[in-house]
Amino acid sequence: STPAVSPQVGSHRDISLESLSLFRLLEPRIEILVLGTGDRVERLHPTTLKQMRECGIAVEVQDTANACATFNFLMNERRMVAAGLIPP
Repeated sequence: STPAVSPQVGSHRDISLESLSLFRLLEPRIEILVLGTGDRVERLHPTTLKQMRECGIAVEVQDTANACATFNFLMNERRMVAAGLIPP
């Protein structure tokens, strides 16, 4: 058997369906995932975003400072939200 791989994310290039698997397992289920990609907004692979949408999770990609603000705003709105943040 192959060993389980820990999804280590060091940059936006490491963000994949596998590295986002934890967010699909959360209970209660989240509706929005806010991703902060560091100093600037980085493009994620369209397939990754599509697969997350198919799981019922919208993904919002922003630079990390704005992602933190968006996460706090959505929490105050009582939305089911989670954040994945790469330090700037």
